[in-house]
Amino acid sequence: MKMRDQAKKRRTPERMCAVCRTKHSKRALTRLVNTPDGIMLDPSGKLNGRGAYLCEDRVCWERAVNTSVLEKALRVTLDDDARARIKQAQPAS
Repeated sequence: MKMRDQAKKRRTPERMCAVCRTKHSKRALTRLVNTPDGIMLDPSGKLNGRGAYLCEDRVCWERAVNTSVLEKALRVTLDDDARARIKQAQPAS
């Protein structure tokens, strides 16, 4: 019986916000990906490339754009164009 109960319980994937370091379910966070074409938003969560997650908190998005936290997480240097695209994509919370 014990094995059957464990098989029924599904694990929900958790990820950590790159800025505030709080854990949330994968679907509650927004994934940014470093691709050869540049930094992209990944709503599906399946694009190839180095990814980093941001929570929906506006402060986290502002820190990601204005500091080097996101650069370290994605292992890339962000140019002004990439910073502008990230700032434009931030949630309206």
